[in-house]
Amino acid sequence: MYKVKEIFKSIQGEGYNSGKDSVFVRFAGCNLWNGKIEDKEKAVCNFCDTDFVGTNGKNGGVYRLKELVEIIDKVWDSSFSIEKKFVILTGGEPLLQVDEKLVRTLKNIKYDVALETNGTINTMIDFDWICVSPKDPNNWKLKRGDELKVIYPQNKFNLKHLLKLNFKHFFLQPKDDKFTRLNLDKTLNYCKHNKKWVPSFQLHKIIGME
Repeated sequence: MYKVKEIFKSIQGEGYNSGKDSVFVRFAGCNLWNGKIEDKEKAVCNFCDTDFVGTNGKNGGVYRLKELVEIIDKVWDSSFSIEKKFVILTGGEPLLQVDEKLVRTLKNIKYDVALETNGTINTMIDFDWICVSPKDPNNWKLKRGDELKVIYPQNKFNLKHLLKLNFKHFFLQPKDDKFTRLNLDKTLNYCKHNKKWVPSFQLHKIIGME
């Protein structure tokens, strides 16, 4: 059984696939924060801006494999798109629940399957796209993929050292907090002077989409 917070169709607003029509499957639960506001300050990821608690979001629920795949396909078909079917498995931390059967079943009905993970769980599942956004070097295990996305500024990571890892694309994304404007300026300035890092913006928030 899969516990899912929400399933919805939107555009990918971040990173390499920005602007791409996507079905988002947000799995409930995370291993870096329990989702309780009173515990957030002491959490490993204390700047999370996502609600991943429970199953009460849009199309949320507790699903068997067949049920989950059917509702994903229904959400994709609910609006016209000429693009190839694309699903993003996110969270929370999706690898607490995502397994090879789910990914294989989605691929069998012609989906490209992307993963967005905090990197704390290693995996050998054959995803079509892997985006790793680490939050702490001490529990970071999955150090390969298609894109590395670091929330900025953080003082936990040596960004020059990270460029040696096995990723194709390197993104810095401004931290979304009360200093958002300052964080944006710092991100743009760092990328300007370190060309291998590219700024990533949350376009879906800018244009008012989910």
